[in-house]
Amino acid sequence: MTDNPRIQPLGFPIDSHIPARWYNLAADFPEPMPPYLNPQTREPITAKDLEPLFAPGLIELEMSKERYIDIPQRIRELYTNFRPAPLYRAHNLEQELGTKCRIYYKYEGNSPAGSHKPNSALAQAYYNAVAGIKRLTTETGAGQWGASLAMACSMLGMDCEVWQVRSSYDQKPYRRMQMETYGAKCWSSPSDRTEAGRRIQAENPDTSGSLGMAISEAVESAVSDPQAHYALGSVMNQVIIHQTVIGLESQDQLA
Repeated sequence: MTDNPRIQPLGFPIDSHIPARWYNLAADFPEPMPPYLNPQTREPITAKDLEPLFAPGLIELEMSKERYIDIPQRIRELYTNFRPAPLYRAHNLEQELGTKCRIYYKYEGNSPAGSHKPNSALAQAYYNAVAGIKRLTTETGAGQWGASLAMACSMLGMDCEVWQVRSSYDQKPYRRMQMETYGAKCWSSPSDRTEAGRRIQAENPDTSGSLGMAISEAVESAVSDPQAHYALGSVMNQVIIHQTVIGLESQDQLA
């Protein structure tokens, strides 16, 4: 446990449209999803296998079969920086389609990072801060996830390092500047800062990079430091759980 004051609830009023619980799709699958496999043993991955990379609270979410999971008060407070996100009715689209149905869309671009990704970045940073982790590493392609995690780490007093795919790093300097403005360190991947990056550069010095390369570097950096963990912006069940605030919020707004 950490004494980080930034994880403590501030106690201010929270908009009633911001959900108090996440929704876990795993509770409603007719059959359990196939398990992740340990890349070394090829056996179903266990919670212990995830410990070098993820905080206990996130591992618990990853393995949970509970339908509803309480959102910690501090995360809900952090969400108030950009939530609830507006819900709009697409009148023109309805007219073009000639439908009698009502069509709505949720606009997630009003977050500081410009996308839905802070919904998970703030939650992941919070659970790591609670566990006493000081630094998060990650990869990013276009830069939205990297910017989201950089923002979340800044809010919770953590260090952040982002490996950005080389082509994106070169083509989108303002994304890199956004991450650095939040205090993150951003590296062009493949880099010379990890064994994986150096090996890739030696084998293919002209590579434009890829998410797989950047992931390899971010994971290597995390597992080599007991004060660091890795954060992933997609794929895992924990991320899907965090993103259910969008649908739950929509249901409440439509009620």
